[in-house]
Amino acid sequence: MCELYSKRDTLALRRKHIGPSCKVFFAADPIKIVRAQQQYMFDERGEQYLDCINNVAHVGHCHPEVVKAALKQMELLNTNSRFLHDNMVEYARRLSATLPDRLSVCYFTNSGSEANDLALRLARQFRGHQDVITLDHAYHGHLSSLIEISPYKFQKGKDVKKEFVHVAPTPDTYRGKYREDHADPAGAYADEVKKIIEEAHNSGRKIAAFIAESMQSCGGQIIPPAGYFQKVAEYVHRAGGVFVADEVQVGFGRVGKHFWSFQMHGEDFVPDIVTMGKPMGNGHPMACVVTTREIAEAFSSSGMEYFNTYGGNPVSSAIGLAVLNIIENEDLQGNATRVGDYLTELLNKQKAKHTLIGDIRGIGLFIGIDLVKDHQKRTPATDEAQHIIYKMKEKRVLLSADGPHRNVLKIKPPMCFTEEDAKFMVDQLDEILTVVEEAIGAKSESVASDNTPCRTKDTLLAFL
Repeated sequence: MCELYSKRDTLALRRKHIGPSCKVFFAADPIKIVRAQQQYMFDERGEQYLDCINNVAHVGHCHPEVVKAALKQMELLNTNSRFLHDNMVEYARRLSATLPDRLSVCYFTNSGSEANDLALRLARQFRGHQDVITLDHAYHGHLSSLIEISPYKFQKGKDVKKEFVHVAPTPDTYRGKYREDHADPAGAYADEVKKIIEEAHNSGRKIAAFIAESMQSCGGQIIPPAGYFQKVAEYVHRAGGVFVADEVQVGFGRVGKHFWSFQMHGEDFVPDIVTMGKPMGNGHPMACVVTTREIAEAFSSSGMEYFNTYGGNPVSSAIGLAVLNIIENEDLQGNATRVGDYLTELLNKQKAKHTLIGDIRGIGLFIGIDLVKDHQKRTPATDEAQHIIYKMKEKRVLLSADGPHRNVLKIKPPMCFTEEDAKFMVDQLDEILTVVEEAIGAKSESVASDNTPCRTKDTLLAFL
C-alpha cells in the first residue's frame, strides 16, 4: 500500500494540524484506511474490514461506473453552475421522477447541512413565519442554523435552546414516552406536536416548519409509528407551516421497497420539502433540496437570488446520474429488501438467544440493535455497546454505536452488502455477545456471593 506517512506519524500530524473536536472512528485505536472496494475497506497492512458503517458509499466504495463518469466529465468540463449545462437539468429530471409529482423543483448544494439550511430558508420565506419544531435527539447538520435545531448537538454543548425552536418527543415506541403497548402511539406523539403548536400560538409565535428525518439515525435508528407523519403534517399545515423530510441519511432506496424513506408512510403523505445528501454522490460532495413550485416561487419573490458555485456542477451531476443508474441496473433496492430481511431474521434469532439485545428495529439496510442491561427496565447497555464495537473491529467488522445513550448498534452498509456479509457479521456478533454475557454472569455470581456492589463497566474490565 502506498502511504505518505506511517500510522504513528499520521496520528501525530492529525493531532497537530486537525481541530481537536474532529473525532475519528475508534478513537482509542483508530484504523488507517488506505483503500476500499464495494463493501470492504483495507488498512495500511492490507487487512480487510467489512464496512457496516458507510451509508455514504451508497452503491459501493470506488464503484467503477462512478469513477468512470467522474473522470470522463472532469476531462471535458467542470465549471460554475451558472453556466447552462445539460447534466444539471438531466439529473433534476431523473431525480424528480423518483418523487411525488408535486415535488418537482430542485436546488443543488454540496452537503446535507447546506441542504437543510436552505430548507429552513425556504420554509421561513414561504409564510414569513420563524419557528421550527424538531424532534428530540435529532441531528440535521453542522451549520449554526442546524445546531440550533439539533438537540443531539445542542444538548451536549453549552448552547441553550433558542426561543424559536420547539422540541417534540421522538416517536420511539421502544424507549419513548408512548410505547408499543399504547393503543395509539402515532396519535399520542402527534398530539405532542399539536400541543407545541398551540402553546407557540398562545405566546404569539408562528410555526414555519416541522423537520424530521424520515427515520431517525443519530437518535437511535427510530422508525416512527404508522400514521404519525400524516397527523403531524395536518397540524403543521393548519398552523401555516411546512413539513420538511430529511432524507440525507436514509434516502435513495436504502429501505428497499421505496426509493425514499418517507414513502413507507403511505401515498397519502407527501412532504413539502425533501432534503438529501450523503449517498447522492457515493462519497462525492453532492446534495439537494426538492420542493413544490409554490414554495419555490415564494422564495424567488423575496428578490434575493440563490446562488451556489458548485451545487449541481457538471461533474457532480454526472456522478449523481451514475449513482441513479447503478441503483436501477444492479437492483440495489431489491438487494436492500432481500438482504435486509435476511439480516433482520438472523438478528431476531440472536435477540432470542442474548439477554443484552433488547430490540431489533429497522427496514431494508437501515437497522438498529438496542442493547440493554435489563429487559423490563430497558436500561441502556452503553459500556457494553462501546466494548462490542471495538471487539467487532478486532474481528474485521466495522460498526458504530449511537442514540441518546450510545447503546444502539447501527447497521447502514453500502447497498451491495450481501447475505454472506450479513451472516459473517452476525456470527462475529454472536461470539462477542456470548463472551460478554458470560463475563457479566460470572461477575454477577461473584458479586452475589461476596455481597459487594460492582458496576457493569468494572465487570467488563475485570473479565474481558
